Amino acid sequence: RVPMGPLSLLLALSLLSPWGSAGGTCPPRCVCASNLLSCTQANLSSVPAPLPRFTAVLDLSHNNVTRLRADWAPARLPHLHALLLSHNGLAFVSTEAFTHVPRLRHLDLSSNRLRTLDENLFSDLGELEVLLLYNNEITTVDRTAFENLGRLRKLYLGQNRIARFPLELLREGTRLPQLALLDLSANRLRAVPAGELQALPAWLRDRLYLHNNPLACDCLLFQLLDRGRRRHLSAVEDFQDELRCSLPGATTLIKILDLAGKQPLNCSKAREAVLEAHLGDSVTLGCDSRWQGVRSRHWVTPGGERVLGDGGNGSVVLLANGSLQLRALRPEDAGTYSCSVAGPLLNETLYVELLVHNFTLHGPHDTLNTAYTTLVGCILSVVLVLIYLYLTPCRCCCCRGTEKPPAPRDDSINSSVLSTTPNHAGGTREPCGSHIASSAGTGQNGRFKGGGTPPLPTRQGPKAQRKVSDPDSVSSVFSDTPIVV
Repeated sequence: RVPMGPLSLLLALSLLSPWGSAGGTCPPRCVCASNLLSCTQANLSSVPAPLPRFTAVLDLSHNNVTRLRADWAPARLPHLHALLLSHNGLAFVSTEAFTHVPRLRHLDLSSNRLRTLDENLFSDLGELEVLLLYNNEITTVDRTAFENLGRLRKLYLGQNRIARFPLELLREGTRLPQLALLDLSANRLRAVPAGELQALPAWLRDRLYLHNNPLACDCLLFQLLDRGRRRHLSAVEDFQDELRCSLPGATTLIKILDLAGKQPLNCSKAREAVLEAHLGDSVTLGCDSRWQGVRSRHWVTPGGERVLGDGGNGSVVLLANGSLQLRALRPEDAGTYSCSVAGPLLNETLYVELLVHNFTLHGPHDTLNTAYTTLVGCILSVVLVLIYLYLTPCRCCCCRGTEKPPAPRDDSINSSVLSTTPNHAGGTREPCGSHIASSAGTGQNGRFKGGGTPPLPTRQGPKAQRKVSDPDSVSSVFSDTPIVV
C-alpha cells in the first residue's frame, strides 16, 4: 500500500466534487461549496451564467440585479430549492421567471423596490414554502398572485404600502391551505374584516401580524384582539403596544386594547365562545386550538364527565377532528364545556358555553304559519267592521217602505195623560214627506187618519219604553178633540 500525500488527497477530492467535473466550473466572483453557490456582495448587475445544474442554494443578495427576466436560468435547475435576491434594488420580476426552478421552496425577494405583485406571478412554484417580500414598495396585490401555492406556510409582506390585502384567500381555505404565518405589519391597512378573521382557525390567528397599521377603531376588532390576548396568541401578546387605531377626527393613534369602556365607542369585553341552541337540536362544539395538527384532545362536560368517545347512548360524540357533537339537546346539557389540548410545547384548555333555550324550534315555517294566521285574522276583523259600518240596512223612515207596520196600541190615552211631553225612546225622527202609507189606520175615537203613521205597538209593561208618538194622536194633552173612553 502506497501512502497518499496531501496533494494526492486534494486531487481525489476535486475529482469527487461536482465542481471538478466537466461543465461544473464555479462562476467568477462567486464562492462555491458543494451544491451551494454564494455570489453575495459581488457587484453583479445580472445573474451569472452558466449556473451549474446541481446548484441547490443560490445566494445573489446585496448586488445590483434590478430585473429578473425569464432567461436568467436558461436551463432547468431541478435541484435549486433556495434563491436569495434581497438587497438588489429589484423592480421587475417576469411572470415566467420561475419556470425552470419548479422545486424552489425558499424565495427571498425582501428589501427591494417591487411595487406590484402581478397576476399568477408565483404560480409555477407549487412546492414553495417560505416567501419573503417585506421591505418593498408594494401597493397592489393581485388575488391570483399566489395561485397554486398549496404548500406555502409563511408569507412575509411587512413594511410595504399595502392598503388592501385579499384576505379572502384565507377565508376560502383552498387557495393557501397550509399557510401558518402571514405578516402584514407596517403597511397602510385601514380596515380588516374582524368577523371573518375571528372565523379563522386559532393556529393561523396566532401568526397573523397586523401591528403598525393605521387601523380604524372598531369594537369588533377590539374583541378579536382581546380574545387573542386572553388566549396568549403571539401576534397579539407580543405586539400589544404596536396594535393601534385611530378614532374619527383624532390625529393620534391609541392602543386598540385600551378601548374597553372608553368613549365614544365604549366597547365591551370579549366573551368566551358562546353557543345558543334549542331543545332537541344537535350542535357541534369546536376545539379551536392554537396548535396546528394536534390530535390529543379530550372534553369535560358541565357535570364533570370526561368524554373520550361515544357516551349517553350516542347523544355525546367525540369527532375525529376533536369537536364534540351533542344530539337531542336537553335542559341539563346547558353549561360550560372544556376542551384540553396537549400541544407540542404547552397544554391549552378551551371553554365553550352552551345555552339551551327551554323551547323547541322545529323550523322557520312554524313561526311563519303563526304570523300568517294572525295577519289573516286581523284582516278579516277589519273587513267585518267595515261591512257592519257601511253595508247594514238603513233604519230611517225613508227606507222602511216594505216594513211590516207595528201592532196598534190600545193604551195610547193612558200614556198621553201620564206624560205631558212625548217620550221618544228611539230619538227624534223627522217625518218622511215623500212617503205615503200604503194602508190606513184607525186613530182615536174611531177617526180615520189618512196621512198619519201607523199606531204604535201595545206596551208590554208599565215601565216599557214608548215609541215615537204621531203628531195627530192624543199624546198631546192640549188637543181639542173629545176623549171618548
